[in-house]
Amino acid sequence: MTVHPSIQTYADSWTHSVEAISELVTPLAEGSWNLATPCPGWSVRDLVSHVIGLDCEMLGDPRPIHTLPRDLYHVQTELQRYMEVQVDVRRHHTAPEMTAELEYTIIRRSRQLRNESRDPQTQVRGPLGNQEPLEEALRKRAFDVWVHEQDLRTALDTPANLDSPGAYVARDILISGLPKVVAKQAGAPVNSAVVFDVGGPVDFLRTVRIDADGRGTVDNAPSLGPAVTLALDWETFYKLCCGRVKPGSVRDRVKADGDQELAEAILRNLAMTV
Repeated sequence: MTVHPSIQTYADSWTHSVEAISELVTPLAEGSWNLATPCPGWSVRDLVSHVIGLDCEMLGDPRPIHTLPRDLYHVQTELQRYMEVQVDVRRHHTAPEMTAELEYTIIRRSRQLRNESRDPQTQVRGPLGNQEPLEEALRKRAFDVWVHEQDLRTALDTPANLDSPGAYVARDILISGLPKVVAKQAGAPVNSAVVFDVGGPVDFLRTVRIDADGRGTVDNAPSLGPAVTLALDWETFYKLCCGRVKPGSVRDRVKADGDQELAEAILRNLAMTV
């Protein structure tokens, strides 16, 4: 147990997801490590390398000194280049090498989390290499590992854990991003409201309200006469928000009532991460 309850939730969520990842990949044959995942350009091996690499950085390990090849066409931005280093440096590792490093990293990281005594607001190196409060870094890490667990489950056709502890961390993070999507990116009109009615293993109803200045906020109170109501299941919601599916490919799983042009704009801009 950590000293601070506010970060225990994220430690527990990370533990649940990363142990699930280990269970998924440990028995895989060598060829299965090359299966494509929903992350563009990344195989099962690449995704596990990403998980290992970021947790090693959270442990304080130095980043690898490694020059990326020029033919990685899925790498387009500086952030993608930053993330790709930990992946590419492991691209030729065998299945036993991968599972051994994953297991060792989980042991080290679990020990660090059990003994964590720093204040939650202590500045640390976060998952993206920037300085941020420890609590926020652990929150993002729990979210990232749960999403990548689901990516692996998609690649390996082993669905599960849509309502695990990490799913609720993901829910809260994705809900917090809805005001920006609706107000700024989709351009919802002032003094309007948009309702998200999400069902399934993680269910919730949230209303994004746009004030007279065009700023968006989110709450859990229903709205009378919203401009748009989007009803969809949790799996479709998180996959849209995480850029795992395109709106057109899941249109039959989304019911949109109200202003159809605004609804389509929201769905087009719903991807908050990739």
